[in-house]
Amino acid sequence: MADPLTPTALFKCLADETRIRLMLLITREEELCVCELTCALDESQPKISRHLAQLRNSGLLEDRRQGQWVYYRLHPNLPDWVNAVLRGTLDANRRWLDPTSCRLDAMGERPQRRAACC
Repeated sequence: MADPLTPTALFKCLADETRIRLMLLITREEELCVCELTCALDESQPKISRHLAQLRNSGLLEDRRQGQWVYYRLHPNLPDWVNAVLRGTLDANRRWLDPTSCRLDAMGERPQRRAACC
């Protein structure tokens, strides 16, 4: 991350419902692939990819490729205050995130998820 992340930049990024759901799921799971996120949010792959790209470009996420799949995780150099905001938001809003979490959980654990979508 070249520029330091400011509260204004963070909250502008998180102001979109799709992006905050993506960030909270990734915070919860540590790493998710695009297909898992598409299923969990029940949205199209192009929409999810567009939001993930914005989060990556803002320095909030880091990606890695494994074959044809792209996995996303929180950027390892996020300031502690950003991690605290994400963790606190997740902890205080699990019920709000429940529908999204339930769809992800219904995919099963990673081996089953890979068979289903990866």
